[in-house]
Amino acid sequence: MSKKQSNENADRYQGDAGNFQSLESDDGPGPMKSIEGWIVIVKGIHEEAQEDDVFDAFSKYGPIKNLHLNLDRRTGFVKGYALVEFNEYAHASDAINGINKSEGICGKKVQVDWAFKKPPKKGALKQTKKQ
Repeated sequence: MSKKQSNENADRYQGDAGNFQSLESDDGPGPMKSIEGWIVIVKGIHEEAQEDDVFDAFSKYGPIKNLHLNLDRRTGFVKGYALVEFNEYAHASDAINGINKSEGICGKKVQVDWAFKKPPKKGALKQTKKQ
């Protein structure tokens, strides 16, 4: 870089460049609604579980809007996680509490939590300075 270019860029990098902050949230940490509904993530699903097994376990808590159970292309078995979408917050919340306390799916204990969460209020993420 020539001397002239380095002088021109000197003011460009002055100020708050390199300071990063978290996004603000109006009502604190907690679940966040996706565009169309409330999505929960299910982890630890048995590799031989079927979509019907997951559907039956979650449909007890309310109507399921969408269910994604991904398969491994190489083996054809379940990858071990699923995304389940509900229209109502109450149904999704009941499913999280109910499934986490249950025997699981296909005899295997699973962990269920919100797929999307709001960031915590101010101060949770510290500002970092670019060095």
